[in-house]
Amino acid sequence: MGSLFRSETMCLAQLFLQSGTAYECLSALGEKGLVQFRDLNQNVSSFQRKFVGEVKRCEELERILAYLVQEINRADIPLPEGETSPLAPPLKQVLEMQEQLQKLEVELREVTKNKEKLRKNLLELIEYTHMLRVTKTFVKRNVEFEPTYEEFPPLESDSLLDYSCMQRLGAKLGFVSGLINQGKVEAFEKMLWRVCKGYTIVTYAELDEPLEDPETGQVIKWYVFLISFWGEQIGHKVKKICDCYHCHVYPYPNTAEERREIQEGLNTRIQDLYTVLHKTEDYLRQVLCKAAESVYSRVIQVKKMKAIYHMLNMCSFDVTNKCLIAEVWCPQAELHELRRALEEGSRESGATIPSFMNTIPTKETPPTLIRTNKFTEGFQNIVDAYGVGSYREVNPVYTGLIYNDCFSKSVNLFGSGWNVSAMYSSSHSPAEQKKMVLWNDSVVRHNRVLQLDPSVPGVFRGPYPLGIDPIWNLATNRLTFLNSFKMKMSVILGIIHMTFGVILGIFNHLHFRKKFNIYLVSIPELLFMLCMFGYLIFMIVYKWLVYSAETSRVAPSILIEFINMFLFPASETSGLYPGQEHVQRLLLVVTALSVPVLFLGKPLFLWWLHNGRSCFGVSRSGYTLIRKDSEEEVSLLGSQDIEEGSNQMEDGRREVTCEEFNFGEILMTQVIHSIEYCLGCISNTASYLRLWALSLAHAQLSDVLWAMLMRVGLRVDTVYGVFLLLPVIALFAVLTIFILLIMEGLSAFLHAIRLHWVEFQNKFYIGAGTKFVPFSFRLLSSKFSDNVA
Repeated sequence: MGSLFRSETMCLAQLFLQSGTAYECLSALGEKGLVQFRDLNQNVSSFQRKFVGEVKRCEELERILAYLVQEINRADIPLPEGETSPLAPPLKQVLEMQEQLQKLEVELREVTKNKEKLRKNLLELIEYTHMLRVTKTFVKRNVEFEPTYEEFPPLESDSLLDYSCMQRLGAKLGFVSGLINQGKVEAFEKMLWRVCKGYTIVTYAELDEPLEDPETGQVIKWYVFLISFWGEQIGHKVKKICDCYHCHVYPYPNTAEERREIQEGLNTRIQDLYTVLHKTEDYLRQVLCKAAESVYSRVIQVKKMKAIYHMLNMCSFDVTNKCLIAEVWCPQAELHELRRALEEGSRESGATIPSFMNTIPTKETPPTLIRTNKFTEGFQNIVDAYGVGSYREVNPVYTGLIYNDCFSKSVNLFGSGWNVSAMYSSSHSPAEQKKMVLWNDSVVRHNRVLQLDPSVPGVFRGPYPLGIDPIWNLATNRLTFLNSFKMKMSVILGIIHMTFGVILGIFNHLHFRKKFNIYLVSIPELLFMLCMFGYLIFMIVYKWLVYSAETSRVAPSILIEFINMFLFPASETSGLYPGQEHVQRLLLVVTALSVPVLFLGKPLFLWWLHNGRSCFGVSRSGYTLIRKDSEEEVSLLGSQDIEEGSNQMEDGRREVTCEEFNFGEILMTQVIHSIEYCLGCISNTASYLRLWALSLAHAQLSDVLWAMLMRVGLRVDTVYGVFLLLPVIALFAVLTIFILLIMEGLSAFLHAIRLHWVEFQNKFYIGAGTKFVPFSFRLLSSKFSDNVA
């Protein structure tokens, strides 16, 4: 419980690591996760540190492993993840591992490159076969139309040449064939018409099945086209247009014999490529499967090695450059484990001179370490969301209370404290029947609403032990009763909660040896809180206990009595108890006196502690800074209280202290805190009324769901009730889960967190600490993260 109540006691240790054993020692420390390293080279650039070369080597290995994981995932090979984390690799194995990974990367890249090239050639040959099959029906050429090799005049000089003119001139007839993306056909045809001025004939047809693009690997729809043109100039333009639209152009055979020979050659080459490609893929998969067996351990080892060198870059060298010096924060209870880890690292490295450590005194604020388990971790995260606790201050523990209520219906666990049968006249003597209003058969038959009178003997037998008495579920004035009850309970819980926060602040002052804060801050705060709002609780409880059902009609209003406490009315009131006026005036005097003590007590005491004590023959012996850069700490004694004795002090320390102490700043800080506390007592108490509002809203929503759904289903005739009850229960469950449990639960959680953070924690919790982040390999991700996968 001590670790939950306060953070662990920390100490600053200095590690002396021999150059040959530093890597092994940090590996042992990383496995245990004991210490947090301090950066002793803050003024040195990251590129100028001692082990920057080793860090770059680790980054190169990470790049290679990332490529391996990428290829393994692409091949759909499962990546095994071991249950145990491998140790960091020894230094003598690092170069061997780097050489193996580099060789594997080169081999994989070469095989993958060859595979992609074979696959691209195969896709191109498949496209070529489809093009030949489709274009076979486009053009049937006769022998007499075989082209000659005489060039006709350029189109620019005679743009009105027709086909017969072309034949007479012996113009060369050419063909361009290939495949084009389906979405580019229309634009492609328009461009050919405009550029070639109509001296082309375009024929195209859609392929029956989509094909994979050799360049991008996407499966898309293709069109096969055949362009007939005259002349080389037109041919050049057609080919340039095909290149602009990324067409896949293939040679067009001139004769049927040539077409048949090309088709047979393509079939043979495609069959050979399939065979070679399958063998290449099998070999590549074997290599990747072998690499996948060890890639997990390699990734973890490289991560650990990189983390070790990052920590070594935070160390400094001694004057001989043979020993590394590191400063670490370590829990005091783990110092023996730290020494054992250094011994293990020295033993594994085989060094003759072991590494060692010693603790050093410091005035710096240590980091905050609060040990948690699976249950308390979630609650601690809520506290840390407000702010990490200052070192060794009280740590809030969040708890809740579930009382006797389910679906806004009180559960009858202990039996109701009300007795209905005692209201019947037959249960009482004739004399009692004349004095009291009792029930009989006629009254029960002719009245829809009956009132239980707690003043009748035997009707009210005592309060319900926990929660609300279940008989209030049947009462017509249930909301009125719960409204008053929950409002008072919200105020009572709020004042108790805030008072508990002030009391926790006393534990902080005792721990940090600031007893003056108890007398000058905490006690005045308690008096201010209890003399007003604690007295309000007293009046509520006193009225509950003293006034019975017989005297309830003459009981004074608590609200009126509390207001009269501050207004001093001229006319005397009956009051709750004798001597109430004198008690209230005494409480007001105590409240008024606590305010100036809150405002001025602590600043004047610190001023007297700093300057005025020498007049009384009092001295101080030293300082201990508990929080960094705190004006208040400058004037405090260390482990000793104010004592009689000599007033001698070092001149240098006196000068530093005089320069750091600032009375004006301390006074303003205390005045602001006091104003915030005094006004906050009123506003914070009113803020706890949100519990009342949330409880009423939740109860009403539950009651509406019960009355409009479940009650309707339960009242239906038994013949049809079974069939109707099933959908009613399903709808009731859905609405209950989404509205009451999720929406209302989230709303209640946020309001409760607000009360803890603002109304409760500001009484004692500073939350200005830094979280203890140990050098631990367990914090490294054991998964294949995005930067590796």
